[in-house]
Amino acid sequence: MKWTNNRSGNVDDRRGSGGGGMLVGGGLGTMIIAAIVFFLGGDPSAILSGGGSMGPQTEQRDLTADELKVREFVQMITFENERSWNQIFQENGMQYEPAKVVMFEQMTQSGCGTAQAAMGPFYCPADQTVYMDMSFFKELQQRFGAQVTEFSVAYVMAHEMGHHVQNLLGTLQKTDQLRRSGQYSESEMNRVSVATELQADFYAGLWAKYTDNREKILEPGDLEAAISAAEAVGDDNIQKRSQGYVNQEGFTHGSSAQRKEWFMKGYNTGDIRQGDTFNALLK
Repeated sequence: MKWTNNRSGNVDDRRGSGGGGMLVGGGLGTMIIAAIVFFLGGDPSAILSGGGSMGPQTEQRDLTADELKVREFVQMITFENERSWNQIFQENGMQYEPAKVVMFEQMTQSGCGTAQAAMGPFYCPADQTVYMDMSFFKELQQRFGAQVTEFSVAYVMAHEMGHHVQNLLGTLQKTDQLRRSGQYSESEMNRVSVATELQADFYAGLWAKYTDNREKILEPGDLEAAISAAEAVGDDNIQKRSQGYVNQEGFTHGSSAQRKEWFMKGYNTGDIRQGDTFNALLK
């Protein structure tokens, strides 16, 4: 992936600040389940705010050269998201409001409660912020079999920024109203969740198209790396790895094939109006 010279000021790097501490009462099993359930989207508030207590505080430390480079990369991707979505919103007669990005390790506080590193990247609508623990990408490669590159990270961030777009457009508020109404079964709400996540994948592909048209960031293999990450966290792949069989009624993010399909639809069409996953999937 080609780097640009642009950097965003909306990135808050909390790594090395000494404000962490492990959650007492969680354990590896809880960490793995949380990672599987919440990676790449959804509403993390139930587990984020759930039990446990703060353990010993981590000491403050200086960031390594590699960690500083990762920060710079996240600042770059954040800026390119801001610029592309500003353009997309303007073209459609709307005004874009940028999200914030928080980089952390182990644990930090979010508008949705206590954020744990084991959950992977997520978007919190309450404070309009994307939370990123970069160590999770090792888990993505080792546990879920994804090809992890710089553009894999860019895709994941673009997916979470897609949830921010849904928040600005009122989509998340509508799905939350459906959930709170109590009128729909768990399987029906799972289908709504799938449509929500696949639309965020579409928005990630749309971002990639706009940004590459402007900055020529894509290099050979980048799209394949994004697709590999999307397929790795497809519900069918996760279910096979965790329980040995596939239950479509339990899907909350979409199958590997669906995630690839909607990411590439966003990239190939370059048209935000083609991303109505709800009408396509909930008929």
